[in-house]
Amino acid sequence: MDAALRHRGPDDSGIWTGEQAVLSHRRLSIIDLSGSARQPMTSEDNRFTISFNGEIYNYRELRAELEYEGTHFTTTSDTEVLLKLYAKEGKTCLSKLRGMFAFAIWDSLSKTGFLARDPLGIKPLYIHESDGCFAFASELHAICKGDLFRPTLDATGVRKYFETGSLPEPFTLVKEVRMLEAGQSLLWRDGKSVKHQTWQMQFGASFNGDPVQQTREALMSSVHHHFVSDVPVGIFLSGGIDSTAILAAASIAGHQQTSTFCIGTDDEDSNESAVAKRTADHFGSTHHELRLDEATASELFGSFLDHVDQPSIDGLNTFIVCALARRHEVKVVLSGLGGDELFGGYPSFQKIPQMLRLHPWLKRVPGVKTILKHGKPQHRRLADFLASSGTGAAAYKTLRGIFSKSEAAALTRWICGDQSENDQQPSDVTSPPDDTHLSTADLVSHLEITRYMRNQLLRDSDVMSMAHGLELRVPLVDRVLYDTVTRIPAEQRLQPNKKLLTDALPEIPEWVVNQSKRGFLFPFQKWLSGDWGDAMAKVCKEAPVQTPNWYQQWSVFVLRHSIRTLGIGG
Repeated sequence: MDAALRHRGPDDSGIWTGEQAVLSHRRLSIIDLSGSARQPMTSEDNRFTISFNGEIYNYRELRAELEYEGTHFTTTSDTEVLLKLYAKEGKTCLSKLRGMFAFAIWDSLSKTGFLARDPLGIKPLYIHESDGCFAFASELHAICKGDLFRPTLDATGVRKYFETGSLPEPFTLVKEVRMLEAGQSLLWRDGKSVKHQTWQMQFGASFNGDPVQQTREALMSSVHHHFVSDVPVGIFLSGGIDSTAILAAASIAGHQQTSTFCIGTDDEDSNESAVAKRTADHFGSTHHELRLDEATASELFGSFLDHVDQPSIDGLNTFIVCALARRHEVKVVLSGLGGDELFGGYPSFQKIPQMLRLHPWLKRVPGVKTILKHGKPQHRRLADFLASSGTGAAAYKTLRGIFSKSEAAALTRWICGDQSENDQQPSDVTSPPDDTHLSTADLVSHLEITRYMRNQLLRDSDVMSMAHGLELRVPLVDRVLYDTVTRIPAEQRLQPNKKLLTDALPEIPEWVVNQSKRGFLFPFQKWLSGDWGDAMAKVCKEAPVQTPNWYQQWSVFVLRHSIRTLGIGG
């Protein structure tokens, strides 16, 4: 298992063996680069041992508090702060942590294991439990290679993947493995585990004050904390509002001549390099334009497939950007991921309310569902929506979906055979109930955060950046920022063109604010049309449903590849 995660931590490694537990760690050295900060780390009294993935951005403040109370430190690492904070306060320490994290602490005295994951699910944590055995890892394939069980396909996970394009927490492709969900902790004792939800988003709670000023202060605080590092920190600059907001806040905070990275292509529709270059010059960053062409994309695609782990319909963008940035010997990069979900940048914020208004009328039109079922892929998903009760969650699934329910079921039977999908499964706690108190706009934001962002964007960002030994940080996905901004009423927070964000940071240049949104897309369909395109076509030809769209072909091909690389049986 340790060897399977070597790519995540190329700088150091360690294995600790206790009476009932073994912990391992692969280190990417970011804070306290000395050998004294290596992991697993054990407390002076030998009671607690930790293996920790991520960063605690407010560790200096927490350390100062502990030192004031008499705690002694032997390193300058955030790992030691986390270990000693837990030793002092137990699980209640989680409410004090600001950062991205997945960690496990073994208590040799009480013979208990404590695991926790950050509130928004930035860092992944996979777990396996059976016959008194408990195992965990940062990637699914590491557990599957641990010789603890024979991996078998989870038909429910496969079906959900075909419906949505990613594996929603807590599901994985493997029946024997689940994800610890975002914002959860777990206590293991005597072969049994108990989970606890440690944090929840609060949309539309009581809010007082100036939303623009409070948003600005929260953004500046987040960016300031995300620069905590003992190695240089760079920024991915796409040319859009979100990444420019990160650069603007960094510049205001005094981080001058920060290295910025942008991907340029020869495809005019996807190329944002000119806007990024103009923005970088404006803020005085040290800019690196990394040219991406067909030969480079095709060359990297095979390596990308080897690192997919959990399949999704995305990830190649991030893999290539991180690969090219790592060539500049950068270890930490900030990304603008999360701005669209928090400030209303996606078309879903306009389209889902329209779908909800039209649902009662359209479902009464004679024969419309029959016509739609024989139409294009998006029409077949729309037929599912009209057959539903018309909730916001159903509209979201239609809009963000990949295959219709019947198509996903047929593909699942093709992949999994006659496996039953009626096994008792964990509840999906990230989904708000249909009778939710949220406004429609806040509901869309909640769904984008807990489904698309969490299950696809954050997971892809983690696994694809760590594939290159690169730490990707997301200042717009920050608990403290969320605790402020999600309380702002939707009519102010989700104004068109992310107005609250641009008002809070008027330093964002007008040429960025007023450009049309293009998204972070590359012409992969054209670039991979050779050997890889033929391979996709061959797989899809065997499928029991038509796959006319590129994203549908991709989803089938990548899933089949993941099943093989994970060594999953039927």
